[in-house]
Amino acid sequence: MKKQRKVPMRKCIGCGESKSKFDLVRIVKNKENEIFVDDTGKANGRGAYICKDPDCLNKAIKTHALNKAFGMNISDSVYEDLKSSLIE
Repeated sequence: MKKQRKVPMRKCIGCGESKSKFDLVRIVKNKENEIFVDDTGKANGRGAYICKDPDCLNKAIKTHALNKAFGMNISDSVYEDLKSSLIE
């Protein structure tokens, strides 16, 4: 009998639902305070997870969830970059 691996769960900062880590997109803030989408899921830095749904990103923007997750003010240009990379 094969042993089943535990599926890592993460919480979406937009809708608040817990989902499989592999169903979410990771957003990272590195030491240089650069914020970007981590396609590999392994980049160094503080990570926050969000659904691939644009509505979740809009909720996160409205509630300033990324500001709270990273402990800093995030400019509108960063949000625009995140929108464009999530929609692709």
